[in-house]
Amino acid sequence: MDWKLELVAVPVSDVDRAKAFYTENVGFNLDHDHRVSDEIRFVQLTPPGSACSIPIGMGIADTPPGSVQGLQLVVSDINAARAELLERAWRLAESRSSPGGPSSSSAIRTATAGPCSSCRHATKVAG
Repeated sequence: MDWKLELVAVPVSDVDRAKAFYTENVGFNLDHDHRVSDEIRFVQLTPPGSACSIPIGMGIADTPPGSVQGLQLVVSDINAARAELLERAWRLAESRSSPGGPSSSSAIRTATAGPCSSCRHATKVAG
């Protein structure tokens, strides 16, 4: 039997800002944006090529915005991923190889749309 992780809720303080961040700045696909009521809105976003999506919205998670930590986007080519983010006007720290050279897959830390005191290595250039 396969056990698959397909949704990881990411609480955000501003749904529209987070939606724009993930779709326009990072390149996630917008799967759904559905307002159930004035208190409930469900937005589902999926990274290209991923089987796991993130739902953001109102009334879908009881945890505070910015509380999800430790998520990683895994890419097969960290240099190509870095180049794509640079094309989207990101300012990035230099990429570093792990001891023994680059691995077959590399990880990029994700950031929620909001302040993150530990995320100093990647910022979106305004404009």
